Amino acid sequence: MTSTKISSGESQSKVAWSYIVAALLSLIGLADAIYLTVQDLTGQHLRCTIVSGCSEVLSSPYAHIGPVPLAVLGAVAYFTVFSLSILAAFGYRFAGPLLAVLVSLMFLITLWLLYLQAFVIHHFCQYCLLSAAVTTALTLLVLIATRLGRAHPSQK
Repeated sequence: MTSTKISSGESQSKVAWSYIVAALLSLIGLADAIYLTVQDLTGQHLRCTIVSGCSEVLSSPYAHIGPVPLAVLGAVAYFTVFSLSILAAFGYRFAGPLLAVLVSLMFLITLWLLYLQAFVIHHFCQYCLLSAAVTTALTLLVLIATRLGRAHPSQK
């Protein structure tokens, strides 16, 4: 009986750490999205240092939904991921499923935006690729945390 509690505690610890790593990773996405938002709203030119094509991607009609830069929606999404990850790390049961839904939606949107960059715009933006990498990593982390959490559910 004691070994079950230790095993359960170890699994809960792994779940909490997965969510903490997801929260930290979401801060990278948040910083990227805020940077792109500020650049868009101030009209400043972005320097692409790794790939060329930032200007083409960020000035395309796909970079805005109406007058709102897509990066603003990304910032809101990453902030929400951060908040839900922290809540999930502290054992709030409602946060995990909401986080899984949000990250899944973000991943699907990321796939769509990568498709647009590759096959419609024919250019890539390094900041967009960073966001895609962060979202993909978040998806994997939340999937792992969700699987671990289902193995030993004892949350608030």
